[in-house]
Amino acid sequence: MSEQRTDGPADVDGGLRTSRPPEGFEPVRTWTLDSTSELSRLRHEVSQATGGVADALDPVGERMVLIASELATNALVHGIPPTVVTLLRRDHQLLLDVADHGLGTTPEIAEQRGVGMGGFGLQIARRLSQDVGWYADEETKHVWALLDVQAP
Repeated sequence: MSEQRTDGPADVDGGLRTSRPPEGFEPVRTWTLDSTSELSRLRHEVSQATGGVADALDPVGERMVLIASELATNALVHGIPPTVVTLLRRDHQLLLDVADHGLGTTPEIAEQRGVGMGGFGLQIARRLSQDVGWYADEETKHVWALLDVQAP
């Protein structure tokens, strides 16, 4: 079982928990994106990269593709390229880390927006994953999502 969200007043910024991801993950694949025109390739290659992680991966792979697409889109639109997307694995979990160089912006959960107004990427990532968070280091801002590979 994965770690559950522990959002609390002291560790939430813009509706998203500020923390580094869990440790102990090994890199599977990394992509560097400079524009949204590369998102199709990212979706295809994330699907391929998750294809051999577990026998019952189809729903998990589809969720990871959607999470990767949403978080990478956010980074490309609201951050400063290049965007670096890293897929990592530990036992029966996948971790997606999306980094951009837009240190002046904070990821924020869209609240009460009308249909078609956009801005739901972080909400989608939160609903499809076991945990989502973000942090910044000296050069980059990271948004990460944790996903169990095993079917519930």
